[in-house]
Amino acid sequence: MYLQKMFSCSQLLARPNALQTFKRAASQGKMPLARAHGKSFAHRSDLRQAKRIVVKLGSAVVTRGDECGLALGRLASIVEQVAMLQNQGREMMIVTSGAVAFGKQRLRHEILLSQSVRQALHSGQNQLKDMSLPVLEARACAAAGQSGLMALYEAMFTQYSTCTAQILVTNLDFHDDQKRRNLKSTLHELLRMNIVPIINTNDAVVPPPEPNSDLQGVNVISIKDNDSLAARLAVEMRADLLIALSDVEGLYDSPPGSDDAKLLDTFYPGDQHSITYGTKSRVGIGGMEAKVKAALWALQGGTSVVIANGTHPKVTGHVITDIVEGKKVGTFFSEVKPAGPTVEQQTEMARSAGRTLASLEPEQRSDIICALADLLTERKDQILSANKKDMEHAVSTGRLSPAMLKRLSLSSSKLNSLSIGLRQIAVSSQDSVGRVLRKTRVANNLELEQITVPIGVLLVIFESRPDCLPQVSALAIASGNALLLKGGKEAANTNRILHELAQEALSIHGVKDAIQLVSTREEVEDLCRLEKMIDLIIPRGSSQLVRDIQRAAKGIPVLGHSEGICHVYVDHEASVDKAIKIIRDSKCDYPAACNAMETLLVHRELLRTPLFDQIIDMLRTEHVKIHAGPKFASYLTFSPSEVKSLRTEYGDLECCIEVVDSMQEAVDHIHKYGSSHTDVIVTENEDTAEQFLQQLDSACVFWNASSRFADGYRFGLGAEVGISTARIHARGPVGLEGLLTTKWVLRGEGHTAADFSEQGSMTYLHENLPVARVLPGRRTTS
Repeated sequence: MYLQKMFSCSQLLARPNALQTFKRAASQGKMPLARAHGKSFAHRSDLRQAKRIVVKLGSAVVTRGDECGLALGRLASIVEQVAMLQNQGREMMIVTSGAVAFGKQRLRHEILLSQSVRQALHSGQNQLKDMSLPVLEARACAAAGQSGLMALYEAMFTQYSTCTAQILVTNLDFHDDQKRRNLKSTLHELLRMNIVPIINTNDAVVPPPEPNSDLQGVNVISIKDNDSLAARLAVEMRADLLIALSDVEGLYDSPPGSDDAKLLDTFYPGDQHSITYGTKSRVGIGGMEAKVKAALWALQGGTSVVIANGTHPKVTGHVITDIVEGKKVGTFFSEVKPAGPTVEQQTEMARSAGRTLASLEPEQRSDIICALADLLTERKDQILSANKKDMEHAVSTGRLSPAMLKRLSLSSSKLNSLSIGLRQIAVSSQDSVGRVLRKTRVANNLELEQITVPIGVLLVIFESRPDCLPQVSALAIASGNALLLKGGKEAANTNRILHELAQEALSIHGVKDAIQLVSTREEVEDLCRLEKMIDLIIPRGSSQLVRDIQRAAKGIPVLGHSEGICHVYVDHEASVDKAIKIIRDSKCDYPAACNAMETLLVHRELLRTPLFDQIIDMLRTEHVKIHAGPKFASYLTFSPSEVKSLRTEYGDLECCIEVVDSMQEAVDHIHKYGSSHTDVIVTENEDTAEQFLQQLDSACVFWNASSRFADGYRFGLGAEVGISTARIHARGPVGLEGLLTTKWVLRGEGHTAADFSEQGSMTYLHENLPVARVLPGRRTTS
């Protein structure tokens, strides 16, 4: 074995003591705890616990497309990620390719230079003839490229104050017991000193690759390429995780690029029979089959494995750190197969059943919703029992705020209200899917219709509100949409029983799978990446949840609002009684709601009047903590605590009070600090009110009414999936109509576009016709 440590004494002296670095990382809670080796991680989320990690860089990752030289941008990103994980207290090792490509570039340059010099000397002229390059032998290229490759790694890691060492190995180093012990001892010592070992096969002397017949069993594996080297090294060093980077996204169930190829999120040892291998990478001597065999061998040895794309990483571009954080990147090899379907399988099941649901008669969808409404009252004891378990667990852990606990709690009255709301949805569902919005006679015997259709597959993510599940389920059924539900773990028991009831109702007409509850360990961010399977995401929860989902959703529309900063403006011509009632209800009825008042704007002329005093007295009686806006604070000798930000959603018995000089200033203030959710004016002046209603650009604008009316149930929508502050599609409380889109249906008799050209015989009529209702299987006039 050839061992070369490429670091200088000066670097080591300038470097902090390795043990001190480890102790500091441990004290800061950054160092993963060591675990007993022998069993691989069962779930992706467990990868956060990986302490010793081997990163294998395939030839396609390290080399450029022309195979002459290194992909420096990719290498720089990889080095940054490895250094970051190393500085977190993890033990990182790299198995790298690239020496042959680096050497090929160097030797080609030398040969061209030599040929040009010789030709110039022999001819005595500056004109050079065409020069052909000889075929370069791989071993010679490896010999010429090893030192340059390592020098490049050393220079890159130095930028992160990380030291490296090079180790070259051959198959014999693992077959000879003494050499294998020496290798392991060297690696352990380097890791102890917080040095990143960079390992490669000694391609300058390595024999040609042999057949893969010995890639079986736990005890035997030959080193033929860097896949087998990385697997052998990971098992020998008892690594927690092996990350194998290649030029494909991961493992597919058929060759990538074929029409039916699907990326496998997780691969289990018993699934080899379902895999069809394609061609090898453009460079390297391995291939996907060799990678899978090496990965399974490492998995049997107790090391978890992920195969991922290192050339064009998806989503964030930080493929290594994303894998260690447990994100869905590449293919994860696991020995533990889940009992239920994966979330991808659930989505496919929901889409298939959802199409059947959309094709049902309106009366059939209504039957399903009414059955669910009946089950909510008939099985209320089971529901409340499950909810009690969730409440007791939440109280014992102390992780939920009083407002969140209130959202989590269910009662008989809540279930009765839910049942009533569902029946309203059942009635409205009679005229939803298949409704003709427009009908046009384009030409003789050529009619065009625009009709309502479901959006497709909805993903609804909600926190601490189990009553959301039957509401959203009923709206999805009424609109013919498939539904994926991801609830908070704090309501796991309640959500489970409510989902069972929803599926029981759906079973009446054979569409049980149209609504799926995601109970696997999927992170919300992972669900937001299923852009090919999910058509719309609807978050229901805190403003932070909504913001996180809006950031994470790549290519999937998100319907919702990130904040509910609602204002009530009290004009100088306001009624005392109306103002007191509206402010009390807007703030105190349900402070945690997104439609609760957060800022009270008061006209300057109302200061030091009985109306203002009554408002303050009422808020104090209701135990509302008041924060003074900058302008309001300037009028007071002893003011309440000045607000930190005028753009604050308190979600509790707190609010900000600010002073404005006019209705126009109130509108300007709301436009600057509001969230376009719901805003209210209290005044007896109709002209002032109309100007406020017209000028204010919010989803809901009210005159002399509480902000709490911004609710689908109060609007007569039966229920809502949320309140949207978006500018397109649905806005405000989103009920049944907001879950529909449209499609165009054209009925002709052999018409072609050529019929309407200059040479054609037909002309466009574009006559609007009375609309007709379109139902599955029949047509009736409305």
